[in-house]
Amino acid sequence: MSAVRSFETPVPGGVVRGAGLPRFAPLAEAFVANFVERGEVGASLCVTVAGQVVLDLWGGLADPDTGRPWEEDTVSIVFSNTKTATALCLHRLAERGLVDLDGPVAACWPEYAQAGKGGTTVRMLLDHTAGLPALRAPLPDGAAFDWDVMVGRLAAEAPFWAPGTRTGYHGLTFGWLVGEVVRRVSGRSLGTVFAEEVAGPLGLDYWIGLPEAAEGRVAPIIPYRPVRGAPASRFEAAVAEEPDSVSALYFRNTGGWRPKGFNSRVGRAAEIGAANGITNARGLARFYAPLANGGGGLLRPDTVAAMAEVTSATHDDATLRIPTRFAAGFMRSMDNRARGVDSAVLPATAFGHVGAGGSLGFADPAHRLGFGYTMNRMGEGLLLNARGQSLVDALQRCLA
Repeated sequence: MSAVRSFETPVPGGVVRGAGLPRFAPLAEAFVANFVERGEVGASLCVTVAGQVVLDLWGGLADPDTGRPWEEDTVSIVFSNTKTATALCLHRLAERGLVDLDGPVAACWPEYAQAGKGGTTVRMLLDHTAGLPALRAPLPDGAAFDWDVMVGRLAAEAPFWAPGTRTGYHGLTFGWLVGEVVRRVSGRSLGTVFAEEVAGPLGLDYWIGLPEAAEGRVAPIIPYRPVRGAPASRFEAAVAEEPDSVSALYFRNTGGWRPKGFNSRVGRAAEIGAANGITNARGLARFYAPLANGGGGLLRPDTVAAMAEVTSATHDDATLRIPTRFAAGFMRSMDNRARGVDSAVLPATAFGHVGAGGSLGFADPAHRLGFGYTMNRMGEGLLLNARGQSLVDALQRCLA
């Protein structure tokens, strides 16, 4: 970076450090404000433009129990941000002609044709219309960390709706569904494909299946504690009152992932392509940088453009019970503020993903920009909470 400004600002529990171009000072100020005003504990923020890092900040506490600070190389689980890493692996394979996104899943995974799923296309797995957002029968504890168990159960499961006819967020199942297609057509595990074809070439600290040697760098996740007496959303009401609903099954029948799996060694070591990617803001921003610049050697420009197109949208997501918009493995801006429900208001041309608790990564081709924000304290809501949205809003002011 040229003409950079260094940052070292005290915040509750620690210090925010890093550097950035003066143009992005309002975004840096918003990052600090999250610690001061919104209860941020530990976090990182990074922005790239035209492939160059223009803002890179980190700070606070990685582990409040021990007082360990959030350092430059601290990483954490980024939950559903992992979905775009998984999707990118599949898009690379499709670009080579190894899989047809509009062809049947059963062409490469014959067992998947069971129980009325023979017409499910690969694209339906990517855009949350496949009808398999959860499993009905209880999963044994630890099933989430056993790839063969999960893909076997999913292959045998009947869809909740006719594939392709409804949108419902495949919050956890996405990882095994898309990941098994990656495994079948590449002959390698999802985590291996991502490491060899994306994270390795880009030089990212980003894993789907964390090596034990990196365990000491991980910031444990601090779960969200609901506010007593707060009104329940439609999703929360379904989870609490309708045990057989898609929402409840998605949230509760997780095979050991929730509520503690993501803070365990077995949970971090597994390859859960919907939820257990581990990185920091720098890893997310640099992951999206090529996609914001015509593919950057990872994909052709026409593939990126098609990949980012909205292919499923609904006013009532069968899982989340809010309006949602999805591309092929990516979220698009979801501005639900007029309805008074959860939103993720992104730049108009941006595509990326939010993670449970509020982390965020996206590419904005209009500004050739990659964005990443990660944190360890989960916040309220299903999409972006006030911390992440304040950063996106500040970024928009910087760009304007």
